Amino acid sequence: MILDKINSPDDVKKLSLLEMQNLAEEIREAIIKKVNTTGGHFGPNLGIVEATIALHYVFNSPADKIVYDVSHQCYPHKMLTGRKEGFLEPEKYSKYTGYTAPEECEHDFFKVGHTSTSVSLASGLAKARDLKGEGGNIIALIGDGSLSGGEALEGLDNAAVLGSNFIVVVNDNDQSIAENHGGLYDNLKLLRETDGKAECNFFKSLGFGYVLVKEGNNVEKLIETFKRVKDSPHPVVVHICTQKGKGCKAAEENRENFHWILPHTLDENQPAPVFEESYTSITREYILNKAKEDKTVIAINAGTPGVFGFDKEFRAQMGKQYLDVGIAEEHAVACASGIATGGAKPIFAVMSSFIQRTYDQMSQDLCLNNSPITMLVYWGGISGADATHLCTFDIPLISNIPNMVYLAPTNKEEYLKMLDWSVDQTEHPVAIRVPMCGLKSTGVEDTTDYSVLNKYKVVSKCEKVAILGLGNFLGLAHKVKEELKINATIINPVFMTGLDTELLEELKKDHSLVVTLEDGELDGGFGEKIARFYGNSDMKVLNYGAKKEFTDRIALDELYKRYHLTKEQIADEIRACIS
Repeated sequence: MILDKINSPDDVKKLSLLEMQNLAEEIREAIIKKVNTTGGHFGPNLGIVEATIALHYVFNSPADKIVYDVSHQCYPHKMLTGRKEGFLEPEKYSKYTGYTAPEECEHDFFKVGHTSTSVSLASGLAKARDLKGEGGNIIALIGDGSLSGGEALEGLDNAAVLGSNFIVVVNDNDQSIAENHGGLYDNLKLLRETDGKAECNFFKSLGFGYVLVKEGNNVEKLIETFKRVKDSPHPVVVHICTQKGKGCKAAEENRENFHWILPHTLDENQPAPVFEESYTSITREYILNKAKEDKTVIAINAGTPGVFGFDKEFRAQMGKQYLDVGIAEEHAVACASGIATGGAKPIFAVMSSFIQRTYDQMSQDLCLNNSPITMLVYWGGISGADATHLCTFDIPLISNIPNMVYLAPTNKEEYLKMLDWSVDQTEHPVAIRVPMCGLKSTGVEDTTDYSVLNKYKVVSKCEKVAILGLGNFLGLAHKVKEELKINATIINPVFMTGLDTELLEELKKDHSLVVTLEDGELDGGFGEKIARFYGNSDMKVLNYGAKKEFTDRIALDELYKRYHLTKEQIADEIRACIS
């Protein structure tokens, strides 16, 4: 096995062409086996194998610095830079993160898991190199899908005029997660069809040198090209055409579904999936029905349709009432604001972790203009995710922007009622935190008038202790009450962006302790608003939620214990406080 001999990029340089071709197959075999066991990014890694081998054969990492965009195509790179055991030995499958990580290896330069960043990050490395009078190549690897992100375009615009060595490898597999969207992709297609000879060339128009490698999974041709551009004194783009999912028939034929896979997706005799109603399925059904009733309703997403159940069938049924803007949350929010201002009804679905990319647009383009859009925030909550995809920060980010209404439903009926109100109202930008817990249904229609802002729901009224369980954590509030074995008041706050001052004042009469539970970061979060309200009174307040920190693949149960979010810990601290 050739991979047995590879412990660093220096070992790659000793291989013959035939050995490198065989190495590519061994890497693919290892990726397929490992990712099918653990889950993870599948198609992107299978498509970039030959390019990774060629890069490490030609360039001298880490003296020459390779920066991976998103870095969900870094598995082959990790295997060639001393971390192969994490892909070959099942007991070590979880040893390394799925993204580049400088603490793991000198060949990684950034912790990266969000898109469109490589050109900007690498151009910074190039600028530092030039300021220090050093040498070496700087290489940014970016996929065609990532080119739709605003930061990628900003990075290219500035990198083109560096006036020194800078190499951008554009990995073009004619696919983002789903299909690509945007005018740029017409030019990529034109360049592919004309063997890079078209007069209209986006990269050349910026000032880059340009080379096309039509056979982007051909090690020999890649090596020839990388040797040509190595030590280039000016910025150059190497445009390589690769096959996403190469080496796995299922991934080649269904590139969207095999971008990222769950464990055991490829196993034979897999039981047919059993449909279970979920917040994703009821959202999908709601939007389809609403769009049929009202031709001004439009669903928007930014390049990640699978997260929201926006599959090919959904997209086809929605037709022109569906808009995928590519990986461009900034544009999505600003465009949604314009759509709302123009009299239509945008519903923008976004993953919590990607909210950070569009804070300015939420503040300025949306909330300052008070545009009545509906924003559905998915996956919000404490989780055991990778450090690059944490979803604990959306409450502080969203709930403190003026004019925004951020809602936290706790069951199916509340969620559907909030959706209906939000889509049809014209007074506020509204965000709804789609519950992360399993679907809960009361079976009773919600008749709440959500246009009356900041009115909390009292679920059960008692004395002495009031527990406010926000969104996902209303169930935890009930568990804490049971653990306490006292008749505590339970409140469903519903609104994360405002205070029910009348209710909070009322609690002062017969309560001595208020407890807040939120599935997110405490700093700047919901609980702090409650604590601040009671700050000049005798009311004691306990806030529970996540610490301000980047966690990395830590089990959820362990995080709950760390944050004192188990029912036993909370109950013990309440007893200590009231005694």
